[in-house]
Amino acid sequence: MATDPTELINRAKAWLAEDPDPETRGELAKLIEAEDTDELAARFAGTLQFGTAGLRGELGAGPMRMNRSVVIRAAAGLAAYLKAQGEGSGLVVIGYDARHKSADFARDTAAVMVGAGLRAALLPRPLPTPVLAFAIRHLGAVAGVEVTASHNPPRDNGYKVYLGDGSQIVPPADAGIAAEIAAVGPLDGVPRPEAGWETLDETVLTAYLERTDAVLTPGSPRDTRVVYTPMHGVGRDTLVAAFARAGFPVPVVVAEQAEPDPDFPTVAFPNPEEPGAMDLAFAAARAAGADIDIVIANDPDADRCAVAVPAPGTPEGWRMLRGDEVGALLAAHLVRKQASGTFATTIVSSQLLSRIAAASALPYEETLTGFKWLARVDGLRYAFEEALGYCVDPEGVRDKDGITAALLITELAAELKQDGRTLTDLLDDLAREFGLHATDQLSVRVEDLSLIADAMRRLREQPPTALAGLAVSRADDLTQGTETLPPTDGLRYYLAGSPEAGIESARVVVRPSGTEPKLKCYLEVVVPVASPEALREARTTATAALAAIKRDVSAAAGIDA
Repeated sequence: MATDPTELINRAKAWLAEDPDPETRGELAKLIEAEDTDELAARFAGTLQFGTAGLRGELGAGPMRMNRSVVIRAAAGLAAYLKAQGEGSGLVVIGYDARHKSADFARDTAAVMVGAGLRAALLPRPLPTPVLAFAIRHLGAVAGVEVTASHNPPRDNGYKVYLGDGSQIVPPADAGIAAEIAAVGPLDGVPRPEAGWETLDETVLTAYLERTDAVLTPGSPRDTRVVYTPMHGVGRDTLVAAFARAGFPVPVVVAEQAEPDPDFPTVAFPNPEEPGAMDLAFAAARAAGADIDIVIANDPDADRCAVAVPAPGTPEGWRMLRGDEVGALLAAHLVRKQASGTFATTIVSSQLLSRIAAASALPYEETLTGFKWLARVDGLRYAFEEALGYCVDPEGVRDKDGITAALLITELAAELKQDGRTLTDLLDDLAREFGLHATDQLSVRVEDLSLIADAMRRLREQPPTALAGLAVSRADDLTQGTETLPPTDGLRYYLAGSPEAGIESARVVVRPSGTEPKLKCYLEVVVPVASPEALREARTTATAALAAIKRDVSAAAGIDA
């Protein structure tokens, strides 16, 4: 890292000289002219690191920001990696969302691929990430790139890489690509022709939509009334078309969030999990009246799906289901459809899926966090993670897919409605059969990333022996890996039950987020339900236990809840 002001200015001038983007050139020129060494030091402190999440960061000039220079280098590194793997004449499919600079980054990627001798195809317009994941397999591509920052703040963008199996990259491919990126020389040595790539037509989207039909049972009920928000992202047209093909009523789309808008003006963070993000959707549902059955939201690139159910007596009138709850509902629905194959989830998601799978003698696996791992489970039939990600058609899209998940949960709601029941009723059934699996999360966003490292170090140096009065019966430092998991930066605590407190068991997993400046703590309490009448008391017990665990984890980590 350059600390000398003169050296810093010289590095910035060298970057400026090869920056192909007039906008970031102007931005950087002003910083150089003003001799703003603090800002320049932040932008030139290193380079954005390419990992299993690809690239993600704030837009702006310099190697620590997302910009055309960084993307061109990433594309050149990916092209070199593919050629080294013997895929030098293969096809790379490129998709993008509606964020600032996404279309530019996608075109630059296509140009670099063609310049390197590969074939390149751009999706026809901003489309959901699952369409790109589908297109890779559908077109027999050797790799795919999606330009998106998913549900990050408006100032961010990202670069997600898939290989030819349609799954996101995992080690050692990430390190191999990163090494090739580091070896890229001056940008004027990276060929970028003005043409030569293909822009795909609507047939790729049509093929994806035809595939979405496969997740539904022919002849199943289709009369669910839905309020839907794409959260200012790219999901609306694809979801509405999928619903029309399926024969569901046209969703009521939240007008204020219907159009793609890279500034996400109505939400603090364009993530359905964030407080307030669903307020407009709930208002639309209230305005639409009692005939609305469920509320559905996609995140901006539509690979995640959020679901809310009526909650009479609450101020909003609606309750967001946790990802773990939706994951269990979809699993139960697939079991009822007699699905076969492996059911899988991650180490931070609810353990309820393991019990649902065991009851139906289905194989079950747990992986590290992220669909880059879930998608690689042998014989996969269904996977979910608590962060609103669901894979219900792995042969079509080997990644999370917020469109097909929305179709499947809407079908389930319709089947239950036909029987005079709701999604909430089915959740109650699952609690009575398998025990109440109540989950919560302590998520702390930081400006200073060292606070996360400090919290993890504190937990390792002074590990808790009990949380909420429940003894820690087993503690796993996941940096060591396990028999079934590769190493990752995380801690997992299994807590003994307390018959006196009515708790069967509990679990806590603590890890830094892989995509955001957050420390995440995932909490689960299992409470047995002795009778239908005992469910209300079980929920009260679980809520109190989760609150106490959250308080004690926060104290042990030295972070503010």
